Amino acid sequence: MSFQPSYFKADLFKILSNPVRIEILDTLRQGEISVNDIAGWLEIEASSVSQQLAILRRYHLVKSRRQGNYIFYSINELAIFKVLDSAKEVFNNHLVQVKNALQKLE
Repeated sequence: MSFQPSYFKADLFKILSNPVRIEILDTLRQGEISVNDIAGWLEIEASSVSQQLAILRRYHLVKSRRQGNYIFYSINELAIFKVLDSAKEVFNNHLVQVKNALQKLE
């Protein structure tokens, strides 16, 4: 990861380019959750969740805590939710534009 702002942003968007990572981050909005619980919510293998969490942890977006045999994850950088919410707003605006274009065709 680079420390120049534009390169840092590009790296961040690369990390967010994986839909499973975005779903994991959205799941963590609820607070600290175990790998198994995340896997259950997303209906994917715990090993896949662990791989994606390792990437998110490497980029300091999440943090982990071990309790016995379980590892719990939580958000390390709450500002990531602003990025995700902004992306959702852009998506919703796009849908409105598509809907309006389709209505004009009717």
